[in-house]
Amino acid sequence: MLFKVKRKIRRKRLEAEGETQEEIKFEMEVLGVVSTVYKFQGMSDFQYLAMHSGPDSKQISMYDKVLLLKPEKEEFFNRELPLYIPPPIFSRLDTPIDYFYRPDVQHREGYSNPQVSCENLIGLSRARRPHNAIFVNFDDEDVPTKPLEPAVQTWKKMCTNPVDKKVEEELRKLFEIRPIWSRNAVKANISVHPDKLKLLLPYLAYYMLTGPWRSLWVRFGYDPRKHPEAKIYQVLDFRIRCGIKYGYASTDMPVKAKRSTYNYSLPITIKKAVSHTVSVQDLKQGLDTSSTSSAKKPASSKYKLKDSIYIFHEGDLPPYRQMFYQLCDLNVDSLQKIIHRNDGMETECTERDGWCLQKTNDDLRDTMSLMIKQIIRSTRPALFSRTSNTEDGKEQLTYDSGEEEEDEEEDFKPSDGSENEMETEILDYV
Repeated sequence: MLFKVKRKIRRKRLEAEGETQEEIKFEMEVLGVVSTVYKFQGMSDFQYLAMHSGPDSKQISMYDKVLLLKPEKEEFFNRELPLYIPPPIFSRLDTPIDYFYRPDVQHREGYSNPQVSCENLIGLSRARRPHNAIFVNFDDEDVPTKPLEPAVQTWKKMCTNPVDKKVEEELRKLFEIRPIWSRNAVKANISVHPDKLKLLLPYLAYYMLTGPWRSLWVRFGYDPRKHPEAKIYQVLDFRIRCGIKYGYASTDMPVKAKRSTYNYSLPITIKKAVSHTVSVQDLKQGLDTSSTSSAKKPASSKYKLKDSIYIFHEGDLPPYRQMFYQLCDLNVDSLQKIIHRNDGMETECTERDGWCLQKTNDDLRDTMSLMIKQIIRSTRPALFSRTSNTEDGKEQLTYDSGEEEEDEEEDFKPSDGSENEMETEILDYV
């Protein structure tokens, strides 16, 4: 019910004592019944009005002077107008805060503010949490040969049960077989909890930030810039192309996007998807397999991903529209021929192409895109029934190395390579 409450104050001045006596009275009235209530957990969107204070301190709207409603001549842009500069940023917070013009916090003597990188001043919610990992750029001269001491101590402290020792030995063997791995490739070869993998990888490898091996984990002491044979481990950023010139739209592809714009939220929003938290005690106990989520899978493959998450097979569609493949994981003969065109003739390792010839990645994308189109053609021939033909009667297949902007499709189920299908389904439902 909606109440209307009035607070009436009646003041009496006592002349004898020179004081004022107050008499407070409340009046309540029921106005009606509210059938629908809207509750907003966050602040509303900002609306910045283009106003200007006139000579008599009256606010004057400037919309008709700054807003283009029709094609204007040059005189429109040469008019003298008051200086109107909108703010560069409104707010990074999603909840109102009572500031009350409080003074800055006074720290004790000797305190120094933590260093803040210029990259984190505006736009980012927090700095990178490295989990004691070592990050290396392509331009760095040397590569690390051993992990940081905090990484060693964290892994030994958190992981002490026999299962963790076995996982550590399995990952060591992987890096002996192949010095460079992606995170998804590791998840597809060993069964390890993601939170433990964050502690184990910095213990055995360093992370490349830029260059042809970016976003990959490299074994300590191994420098791929000095070994031409490391070109097979370079990364390829492949995205399924869609559009009119390719014969099918994003809504026609039987491949789901990794993320949906409908479910996206900033890290500062209130209704943010919360991942499952793992306590320190859980990590020490090895994350027992008695939970209900692991009832369908054996302990040996509880956290394993499918091979399609990092290997490209001929005749199969990728699990996502954007994939990061290592060149050695492109399991197609025609693609491997493109990669090995300059075997024995590698002279220089560049940041863009690594040890490969120039535009090797572009040629790989073109060939893979043609394969993807042929697969979609075989599964959905109706999409290509109106394809335009050339004068020779052959279908025109043209591809470039550019990538189309992807729309989201909500009709398909999560792909097989999803790391957390339940979370994905919940987000889609919300």
